Amino acid sequence: MQYFEVDGPCRLSGSIQPQGAKNEALQILAAVVLTEDWVTVSNLPQIVDVLRMISLLETLGVEVEHIGEGCYRFRALNIRTDFLQSEEYRRQASHLRGSVMLAGPLLARFGQTIVPQPGGDKIGRRRLDTHFIGFQKLGAILEFDPEIQSFTLNAPKGLRGNYMLLDEASVTGTANIIMAAVLAEGSTTIYHAACEPYIQQLCNMLNRMGAKISGIGSNLLTINGVAKLQGTEHRLLSDMIEVGSFIGMAAITQSELTIENADIEYLGIIPDVFKRLGVQIHQSGNNLIVASEGVCQIDTFLDGGILTISDHPWPGFTPDLLSIVLVVATQCLGTVLIHQKMFESRLFFTDKLIDMGAQIILCDPHRCTVIGSGRKHPLRAISMTSPDIRAGVALLMAAMAAHGKSKIYNIEQIDRGYQFIETRLNAIGAKITRKVS
Repeated sequence: MQYFEVDGPCRLSGSIQPQGAKNEALQILAAVVLTEDWVTVSNLPQIVDVLRMISLLETLGVEVEHIGEGCYRFRALNIRTDFLQSEEYRRQASHLRGSVMLAGPLLARFGQTIVPQPGGDKIGRRRLDTHFIGFQKLGAILEFDPEIQSFTLNAPKGLRGNYMLLDEASVTGTANIIMAAVLAEGSTTIYHAACEPYIQQLCNMLNRMGAKISGIGSNLLTINGVAKLQGTEHRLLSDMIEVGSFIGMAAITQSELTIENADIEYLGIIPDVFKRLGVQIHQSGNNLIVASEGVCQIDTFLDGGILTISDHPWPGFTPDLLSIVLVVATQCLGTVLIHQKMFESRLFFTDKLIDMGAQIILCDPHRCTVIGSGRKHPLRAISMTSPDIRAGVALLMAAMAAHGKSKIYNIEQIDRGYQFIETRLNAIGAKITRKVS
């Protein structure tokens, strides 16, 4: 078992560039199944989840060519639909939550698919109702096979466009329904659609392939189905979660750091949330510069009330960065309430931070109060285990600021979302060693 040994505290300096967006990558990779032509995708992050998705595509019969760093060509000319019935497919798919993104493209193109229970982070219940209800609205028949613990979807008469109001603005649910609807007969209208930059990127790519999607960037999408899609080229955005993670790392280590090619126009409210914690961030072209400041002062509401930071659908604050913000707040001066609305288990990693000396009150599974000491009580090194991708990086941040040598286990979770993380951070001043126990 691999683990990180982190020697803290450290100071970062210089510049770092975020990887391609993980959450966009999984959607885009699924979309290559929608055409028989070549699709070229660049800026793909070399992380476990992306490599697993590419391997799953190859197993399904997709031709894959690695043509450069982070750049691949795909051609889904001869898909093995019979492989969907196999135990091997269910095994591979169950280890990757992103595998659910293949449901829409396979259903649209072949009229059938199987969706095994997907894997991924253990951050609470992550239901698939939005995906399946959308498919049913398009005419698919949904059944659950208890013997293979998988859902089956069939559309023997093909998919037909329809009106639908999503029960939640699910990013993956919206993406999956879009990919099914682009090849459906007639027009589909999706109200309450997610409108994150990753959804915009997917829609723009599909339109270049010949799809007819309007309303991009809003939560009202109209899709006029077409009979066939063609190949295209697509480049992923920089990962906004990595950008936010690097802001947090610079802030908690009191470092000056330049984040290059941050795709600032797609960051939304992320920089402003960190600024409310007192973090000084400046823009220079497409780069963000986090200033090396003294103790950060947490803001309050105008009436003097305690600041609340909570997650919301885009353009609100992404839930994937609440763990990062929480750790930063422990070393700021002041109090903040963190409200994680979407997942009931994402705050449970706070017990490790409390063991490190942070002053945190876990109010319930969704809320905690962080009482920042302004570094009067520095974090201390401990041994801990990463429960999921985002909490894992948050704990890595805490270890970089803590006094002494920390150990972080289950780093396979971190590897799922961050490529070569210790190499990249060590290059700018961190002291992280990957070891085997």
